[in-house]
Amino acid sequence: MGFKCGIVGLPNVGKSTLFNAITASKNAEAANFPFCTIDPNVGVVDVPDDRLDVLSKLSKSEKKIFTNITFVDIAGLVKGASKGEGLGNKFLSHIREVDAIIHLVRCFKSDKIQHVNNVIDPVADLETIQTEISLADIDLIEKKLEKNKKKDLSTKEIDLLNKTSKILSDGKINHIDQESCEFLSRNGILSVKPKIIVCNVDEGSLVSGNEYTKKIKDFYKNEKITFICADIEDQLTSLDSSEKEVFMKEIGLEKTGLNKLIRAGYELLKLDTFFTSGPKESRAWTIKKNTPAPKAAGVIHSDFEKNFIRAEAVSCEDFIKYGSAEKCKERGKLRIEGKDYIVKDGDVLYFRVNP
Repeated sequence: MGFKCGIVGLPNVGKSTLFNAITASKNAEAANFPFCTIDPNVGVVDVPDDRLDVLSKLSKSEKKIFTNITFVDIAGLVKGASKGEGLGNKFLSHIREVDAIIHLVRCFKSDKIQHVNNVIDPVADLETIQTEISLADIDLIEKKLEKNKKKDLSTKEIDLLNKTSKILSDGKINHIDQESCEFLSRNGILSVKPKIIVCNVDEGSLVSGNEYTKKIKDFYKNEKITFICADIEDQLTSLDSSEKEVFMKEIGLEKTGLNKLIRAGYELLKLDTFFTSGPKESRAWTIKKNTPAPKAAGVIHSDFEKNFIRAEAVSCEDFIKYGSAEKCKERGKLRIEGKDYIVKDGDVLYFRVNP
C-alpha cells in the first residue's frame, strides 16, 4: 500500500505550483485567478529510500521498486463551499477519497498574486477551510440520522453522531477520541482525517519562518506543521542531482519539500516500510505500524496472508552490514518468525506460504 494525500487550501495559495513541483510534472494549471483547478490532478511519486538503493546493489537485483505516495491537487475552497459555493461540492467529494489532508496556507506577501480575501491571514484561511468541512460534516450527520428510520445505526452510534455534531458546531474537533474517529472516518466524516499544515513561505522565511508562520504555530500548537517554499520546489525540479545539492546548500535547505511531506505523512499516518530483496527485484512496501507478519505478507498478495506459514526476517542494518540474507543466517542474524510477529520498520522479509 502507498498512501494518498489531498492538497487543499483557498484559491491562489500555491497548491498547483506545489503539486507540479513535488510530482515533477506540469499537470496542474497554476494561474492568478480562483478555480484554475477544477478536476483534481493526481500524481504518484516514488518514496526515496537510501536503504532500498543499497539492498538492490547487494542483491544485484534486476529491478528496484520504491513504494509510493499519491498527491491529489484539489480545487480551491471558499466560504460557502459546504452549501455548494464555488466548486464546493466537487471539493468535498474529492477530499473524501484521501488518507490525509495537506492544508496549504499562504504565508508570504506578493503584489503579483492576489489573495481571494485581499488580505494575508493564514489562521483565518485555515478557519475558513475547517469551518466549511465541519458544516459539510454536520449536514452529512443530519442526513445519516434522518435515514436511520430504517434502524441501521445502534443506539451507541446514534449518540456518537449527535455528540460529534455538537462538537463540530462548537469548533472543538480535538475533543473526539481515537476510537470514535475510526468510526466517523468509516462513515465519511472529513473533520477527523489526519492533517498536515503546510506553510507556503518565501525563500527568506524557509529556514526560520516569519510573522505568519509564528501565528500558525501559536494557534495550532498540537498540529503537525512544516514550511515549504513552492517556488523553490519548482526551481529544484529543473536541476540535476548535483546542481540540486549545491543549490540546497546555498540556501540552507536540508530536505526538499517532497521529503518533508513524506516524512510528515509517515509519522502522521503511523506507517512503516519493510523490504523484499533478491536477484529479480528489491522492493519497498508500506504498512501500518504494529502490522502482524501475515497481514504484511497480504500487502504483497492476498493469498500470502491466507496461506502464511512463517517469515524469515533480517534487519536492514544487518543485511547491509553482512551483504546478504545467507550471510546473516551464517552469523545468526536471520530470524524465523511466526504469525504473531509484528513487522518492524526496515525489516527485510522472505515469506514462506503454502502453495
